[in-house]
Amino acid sequence: MARATLADVAAAAGVSVPTVSKVLSGKKHVSAATRDKVLEAVRAFGYEAPRPPSTPRAGLVDLLIDGLGSPWAQVLIRGAEQAAARWGFSLVVTSSARADFDLRRWIGIVRKRSTDGIVLVLSRANQEEISAIEELLHVPLVLLDPVGKRDPRISTVGATNWSGGVMATTHLLELGHTRIGFIGGPLDTQCTLDRYEGYLAAHRTFGIDPDPGLTRYGDFLISGGREFGAELLDRPDRPTAIFAGSDMQAAGVYQAATERGIRVPGQLSVVGFDDSTWCEMMSPPLTTVRQPLDDMANEAVRLISEELTHPRGPVGTRIELATSLVVRSSTAAPAS
Repeated sequence: MARATLADVAAAAGVSVPTVSKVLSGKKHVSAATRDKVLEAVRAFGYEAPRPPSTPRAGLVDLLIDGLGSPWAQVLIRGAEQAAARWGFSLVVTSSARADFDLRRWIGIVRKRSTDGIVLVLSRANQEEISAIEELLHVPLVLLDPVGKRDPRISTVGATNWSGGVMATTHLLELGHTRIGFIGGPLDTQCTLDRYEGYLAAHRTFGIDPDPGLTRYGDFLISGGREFGAELLDRPDRPTAIFAGSDMQAAGVYQAATERGIRVPGQLSVVGFDDSTWCEMMSPPLTTVRQPLDDMANEAVRLISEELTHPRGPVGTRIELATSLVVRSSTAAPAS
């Protein structure tokens, strides 16, 4: 099959697309039986991994991201840079958080340099802006953790946010917590909604009705965690645990707790989300849900490479990579 894609191989082998990618790139953590099934499907389809064309249009991939300062963004950018080199591109990074950023001007600059593809990491991008990028640039476009309703025509890469929400909340419930606060990001971000649904699902499993008064939504920043953490901790019936939608929010909750003389985890357990590089340096080290940000970046760039190699192949691929719970010292059983 001359234009077989990674998705074709994955379906034939009965595994996920990321698993096929791991096998072809020689990564570990794949069983011998799974590797054999994948390689057999590769041979059956005559699949050839995408390679940069001998005369690439530019050899560039553009990454447009909200901001550059957070640990989450730094890990993602590092992963995207490594992935770009792996798939034969150079990476150009632009922050849309700059005060002088103008989307139309950026599109014009990107058109002039004839980029080969775009990865968008924009928590606030609306469908009109995404459509403008797609229509004006006519290059492969991949969204990481997109906001709003998913456009089936555009490929997206994310993490299993619902499962992450279930794991974080289940961990707290198993410790004995029944009053668990939830601090999420913006309500129009799918990752926030999925994590909250996971939080609710875990409560249902334990037969507990969560208090809706313990839920807050805002941004993923330290300031948001501090503000909403303060609101929850100032309640007369304050929570004994808080599940924060990001490690930065969790750091803000730490600040709010310290300001009130509330000890973590003795009087308050805290779980974050992302597994940023600073989690182990926090005091106490933060229990969190790990997103495989480097793998997410690799899959985004790989999708661009595959679409360039197989321009008539399937579009609108959705890839979700597994999250996992990393237990450290910020969670414990509630105080008597």
